[in-house]
Amino acid sequence: MSQSISDKVVRNSSANEPFSAILEKNLSRRAVTRGGLGAALAAMTGVGLTACGGSGGGGFPVLPPAPAPAPAPEPPKLKLGFDSLPPSMTDACVVPAGYVAQVLGAWGTPLNDKAAPWSKDGNNSSEDLLNSTGMHHDGMHFFPLQGSSTEGLLVVNHEYIDEKALHPNGPTQVDGKRPAEEVRKEINAHGVAVMHVRLEGGRWAIVKNSRYNRRFTSATPMALAGPVGRTDWVKTPFSPDGTQVRGTNNNCGNGTTPWGTYITAEENWAACFVNTGTLPDHQKRVGVPTKTGRYLWETAAGDRSEQQGEFARFNVTATGASATEDWRNEVNGFGYLVEIDPYDPGSIATKRTAMGRFAHEGAAYGNPVEGKPLAFYSGDDSRFEYIYKFVSDAKWDPKDATRTDRLAVGAKYLDKGTLYVARFDADGKGVWLPLTPNAAGKDGGKLGDKYKTIEEILINTRGAADFVGATPMDRPEWTAVHPTNGDVYLTLTNNTSRNATTGTNPANPRLNNVNGHIIRWHDAADSNSFQWEIFVFGSNADADADTNRSGLTALNQLASPDGIAFDDRGILWIQTDNGIDGGRNNAVAKATNDQMLAVIPAPLADSKGTGPAINKSNQAELRRFFVGPNEAEITGFAYTPDFTSIFLNIQHPVNWPAYDNDDATALPSGKVRPRSSTVVIRKADGKPVGV
Repeated sequence: MSQSISDKVVRNSSANEPFSAILEKNLSRRAVTRGGLGAALAAMTGVGLTACGGSGGGGFPVLPPAPAPAPAPEPPKLKLGFDSLPPSMTDACVVPAGYVAQVLGAWGTPLNDKAAPWSKDGNNSSEDLLNSTGMHHDGMHFFPLQGSSTEGLLVVNHEYIDEKALHPNGPTQVDGKRPAEEVRKEINAHGVAVMHVRLEGGRWAIVKNSRYNRRFTSATPMALAGPVGRTDWVKTPFSPDGTQVRGTNNNCGNGTTPWGTYITAEENWAACFVNTGTLPDHQKRVGVPTKTGRYLWETAAGDRSEQQGEFARFNVTATGASATEDWRNEVNGFGYLVEIDPYDPGSIATKRTAMGRFAHEGAAYGNPVEGKPLAFYSGDDSRFEYIYKFVSDAKWDPKDATRTDRLAVGAKYLDKGTLYVARFDADGKGVWLPLTPNAAGKDGGKLGDKYKTIEEILINTRGAADFVGATPMDRPEWTAVHPTNGDVYLTLTNNTSRNATTGTNPANPRLNNVNGHIIRWHDAADSNSFQWEIFVFGSNADADADTNRSGLTALNQLASPDGIAFDDRGILWIQTDNGIDGGRNNAVAKATNDQMLAVIPAPLADSKGTGPAINKSNQAELRRFFVGPNEAEITGFAYTPDFTSIFLNIQHPVNWPAYDNDDATALPSGKVRPRSSTVVIRKADGKPVGV
């Protein structure tokens, strides 16, 4: 998530015990039971990135065991095959020696002949943007065509817009109103792009006019499925029966499904709306503004070209006698995970409301087990918000992975299930609290006493999590699941609002957490409990030991971990969003641009305590693989089945990429209109990346 549109207001007033306080209890408990705080800290930092054994002590001497037969040779262990990069602060991308990096699908790249070529003067029309790649690339995934590693569908989120770059001279107003054409252009720059891409002659390119190429924008009609669909909560003049809503907005993180569909996450959507009247609690809790929307889209209402309230719908003030006479419910159609079938160009994107309504950051699924339910994990990216797990009612059937009616499979697993929220306890254990009418409140009573129906609970997901006593976290962002052992990793980007008043807890142990950290846990889809630990603390290299708890150096110091993903080999890729676009305001930002790092973690089962798993003894295994251009966030991750190409996204650069040059490592010759873009990284010798 870009810092420029993050919700900086603390919306959570629940007073639930924060994660940092839980961690302090954990440390105190260890100090008592293991002989002092020093022993507790030693227990926390004794976990390496590879499995480690233990030793016994005391008791009677025993004879040594008989020699065991020589074990069969093990296959070579997976190892990173590059040296950690030094810091960089230039208007270009940096990759390790032996690698090449190419710009692909930069903002405004035509997908078909309906779009004019991108204009470096910002003169493209709203129609051009409807048929081109959108702005500010974020989460993405590569869907191979017939298993190919040289041809597939790259699906890319477009999170938000930079109005100054989008228009020739920035946004304009006439008598306090935004021009309709500018608003349509901004709406069409949001959303998701499906791009048919192909590798030929060592370069990736979009297959122009492919039947697979399509855009989903903030105006594209989408289905509302699950418990909230068809209810009075989502009935509008556009969809009086509550089955549809127009658009998806602020698409940040992403996910996929075992049956081959894409999930895009709606994150900071609430600020695009405005309610100048009385805010109901569910709008207040998600941060709907009371004066103007983020982009003033509502001010274009009444334009002679307006169709079906396309601009008026962003003003959700109740003015009519019912919800079908004004747009009060339009905002209730946003805040969900949206399922897209990239392989079917005629399919309709579907919002899966059973999975909760909040500022979603992705949706990673737990490793499927035949006959067991599926679990999807998602963070709510705002200060002091929560971590969620959705568990399907349906049990996994591997035959569903090969069905071609993929959205019907999605309905089977994603429209019926139970949404849970996490509570982290001081003993390194945690509990998934169900958000159901019979769920117990932290102060007594049942959740159904506050919210009468499951659809009301889902509309008020944050309020329901407050009620049951979930643990407030430091901006939960992306989730990733290890491809073999099933450990779940989640980035906690930062929280400068955590102070002595709000307190700390075990999972969020640092006050004024400017650098963030990564947490991991292990559970099963049908389990309500889990084991957790902190994986790594972000820090500048020269910070004191209490801040730099993972012992990071100049070669891997990081702040604000954001994007996170595993590839199928078990390499964990970590991306940062250190707020450099807002100025180099912390020590890591003063040392290097945002980056992507890699590490090969051992299972959580090999750990003891609550972390950090990466510590001074093993931190060198965490290596910097990529550094982005000045002021850019590094986000999004995808790879081809043979691992010879990996894809990442450069969001909000200040002066990149170079014109008429698809070499991502090239410096622009002068000042350019910046374009968010995908970068494809390959080895010059064509071998798998990273090893």
